[in-house]
Amino acid sequence: MRIQDLNIQELVEFDLSGEIRFAGQRALIIDTTALGILRKELIDHFGFTVARSILSWFGFVQGFRMAEAMKSQFKWESDSDRILAGGRIHLLEGMYRLAAGDNGPLSQKGSTLIASYEADQHIAHLGKSDDCVCWTICGIMSGYLSSATGKEIYVLEDRCMGRGDAACHLIGRTRDEWENKHNRANELRFFDNENLRGWIDNSLHLITKTLKHVEETLREKKRLLSYIAKDVDDPLGLITRSASMQRLVDLARRIATVDSTVLITGETGTGKERIARFIHNESARAKGPFIAINCAAITETLLESELFGHVRGAFTGSTHDRAGIFEAAMGGTILLDEIGEISLSMQVKLLRALQEREVRRVGENKSRPFNVRVIAATNSELTKEIAAGRFRKDLYYRLNIVELHVPALRDRREDILPLARILLAEAAERLKRKVTNLSPRAADQLLRYNWPGNVRELENAMERAVALARITRTELEDLPEEVRRAAPISPTIIGPVKTLDDVEKNYIMAVLEHNNGNQTQAATQLGIGTATLYRKLKNMVP
Repeated sequence: MRIQDLNIQELVEFDLSGEIRFAGQRALIIDTTALGILRKELIDHFGFTVARSILSWFGFVQGFRMAEAMKSQFKWESDSDRILAGGRIHLLEGMYRLAAGDNGPLSQKGSTLIASYEADQHIAHLGKSDDCVCWTICGIMSGYLSSATGKEIYVLEDRCMGRGDAACHLIGRTRDEWENKHNRANELRFFDNENLRGWIDNSLHLITKTLKHVEETLREKKRLLSYIAKDVDDPLGLITRSASMQRLVDLARRIATVDSTVLITGETGTGKERIARFIHNESARAKGPFIAINCAAITETLLESELFGHVRGAFTGSTHDRAGIFEAAMGGTILLDEIGEISLSMQVKLLRALQEREVRRVGENKSRPFNVRVIAATNSELTKEIAAGRFRKDLYYRLNIVELHVPALRDRREDILPLARILLAEAAERLKRKVTNLSPRAADQLLRYNWPGNVRELENAMERAVALARITRTELEDLPEEVRRAAPISPTIIGPVKTLDDVEKNYIMAVLEHNNGNQTQAATQLGIGTATLYRKLKNMVP
């Protein structure tokens, strides 16, 4: 048989019972998108090295089997026809188109492929690559040629559409030629089944090790919380004893179930990123990535590249294509922190991306869709920034579908001590010190201080206290000087002045209500005996 007489209709048999045969062997019709998703999952879970080895070896076996099946189906007029038949068969299977006059990868010019399905799928699911990506096709050709020639033939790429070249160019050579003449022996390791087993074992070992570390971290966190604050609900370190924080967390939990854009406001250090992470973890996107970026810490030019990505040569130093966080966070959540600090020109580009749900890499005309949830955070009053002409009103309304305001620590004093105890325990664990609690004087002084730096300042104060503690508890002298100097907070008088008897009565009744009417517990907290409390309550009765 001659190569020009090869007809796919003679190779394919359809059986009404449901079987398809190709060259006498049972075959399947597989959607290319499904193969693209498989490739992405392999890379995401095992990395490029293992993924390339699996797909190369899978292709090699497929090509080798095809060549063996063809031997029993056809008698070729020449060895060259038998060798070239492999490329034509894979073309007929829909894997690629061959350039006109192509003479196969063993020819002097090599083989040029147009419209490789593998390059298309890699770009669709992972973006452009820095390296050649037609691993399965190279494996198939290697397996076919090794069987057809009876030699150890390996096909490698030197140009690929998956990295931005106009076409894919494949060359087939023996192992000896690759090793001694072309200096590409390192790439042959992807066809070695023993290497594949070792890489998979190593990947599984690393995954197992990571999971064990995460489990140990979670167990330690749970142990610390159960020891320090048994009655505190603590999603991601969110202390919710105060009514304002309880309302905030409840609203955050409700908004997490829908995909709306959220604007988180509040002073610096109040924990806006923790609220954003809480929303992500409570949402349907929890299995996806969470990426936070501080917009104020990056210049305008670099910020555009960080958000949207860039192509090779877009600016000085851009030596390769790079995806931005809108692509990297696909299926997850992005936190744009300090959103109020970005320039007006950058605001226009961000608004367009949010409206169109697609980004354009710097230096590229092609738009790329994204599927991420956007959360913005700021410590600025954006309404004042709009009035001053520094922030776009249309972007503000696009971001502010739901606003979550994180109260300052001084406005939720019920949370100060539970937070301090947890931060103290975390600092002790981090610094490997056995500091377990706060002395009464230290605890009282924490409540006196106004905490202008909010939770972040409290965290720093607890780390300092752990570092300086001489014994197993934090004393007053271990706290920062500004905390030690804090005077008692003067109550703000609103309305008419009350008598001391009225103030005492109201406070006693509030403590009783806090303890659900338990007089013994209330007396203990007030620092008086139960008999004294009983007498005071009796005198309150008119």
